[in-house]
Amino acid sequence: MDSDNQFPKPDPNSDHSDPTLQRKHAAMIERLSNLHQTRLIRKPDPESNSTASFLSRFSESKNSIESTLTRIRQTPDPHSDPTLKPELDNVSMSIADLEKLVAENTFSLPSYEVRTCLKTITDLKQFVEQVTGEVIPRKKFSFKNKSTKKITTQNDTVSDVPNVESKSTGFRVLDSPGFRGKENEVLVKEFNKGNDNEEIREFVLSELRGCEVRLMGCVRALFVHKLIDCKVYVGPIFGSVLIEEAMNCVFVMASHQIRIHQAKGCDFYLRARSRPIIEDSNGVRFAPYCLKYDGIEKDLEEANLGEETGNWSNVDDFKWLRAVQSPNWSILPEIERLGIIDISNRDPKI
Repeated sequence: MDSDNQFPKPDPNSDHSDPTLQRKHAAMIERLSNLHQTRLIRKPDPESNSTASFLSRFSESKNSIESTLTRIRQTPDPHSDPTLKPELDNVSMSIADLEKLVAENTFSLPSYEVRTCLKTITDLKQFVEQVTGEVIPRKKFSFKNKSTKKITTQNDTVSDVPNVESKSTGFRVLDSPGFRGKENEVLVKEFNKGNDNEEIREFVLSELRGCEVRLMGCVRALFVHKLIDCKVYVGPIFGSVLIEEAMNCVFVMASHQIRIHQAKGCDFYLRARSRPIIEDSNGVRFAPYCLKYDGIEKDLEEANLGEETGNWSNVDDFKWLRAVQSPNWSILPEIERLGIIDISNRDPKI
């Protein structure tokens, strides 16, 4: 509606020969018009306020992390200071919390802001790597075929645990529990059950071929690297999942944030709080989460993943910036989807 129509107009039948009345009427119209324009200008924008609040929190946390890392880097004699490693661990936890903050707000943020924040988090992880390498030198590690101690599906992790570092994303896991270097095995892990002495914050799946992985319970973060012909069934992840170099695999997982790099011919059954992200991937298909085990509903609620958001089908391809649908991913046809996968039974045959 035209704003001019919102204000009273003179009655054509009335007598407006009195100049005083005419001036009063004109002044009233001007006041009403100015008041209307002021209200329009001052009208609050909830989405804008929400974004501004998030960016303020993000920037404050980022600056605090950078300040801490700069101070650690400037320590006079770092090799003799026993407090530096705990400080670096705390910084890594702060970055994980920052990543979770982005994941929880992705659905309400502009795509540009999400990408900028994720790039910043990657830079912060690389900064941690640089500072750690300077103050706490460690042995270099490269992925090679190597023997590991035998485990069964009942054991927690492989006992021979190398350091893992992803150069492309800055994701780093040092001495974290996980399954590594296995072939044609059923690998089972229950988090927060009985014999766990402390919460496992990060879990690793690396260099697996032809394996079936069943992870039940909640974990903070999951790192997946170099999987071929595997089936991976995962309970709720409080933070994020990072998948790098997967081929011909099936993933069933629930997480706040899921990032997929260099995946080919894989199917993903997801529940996610934010839009899944793919990069340098092709032939990947997506469907809704379909996992079941005893207590999964409680675990999903605890991880704030109890509700289906529909984000499994809202995939962002960071290497496809055109307005049309990316050719690198698609929705998995219903007729080809798996049914409910129940991993409560430890028998290898589901």
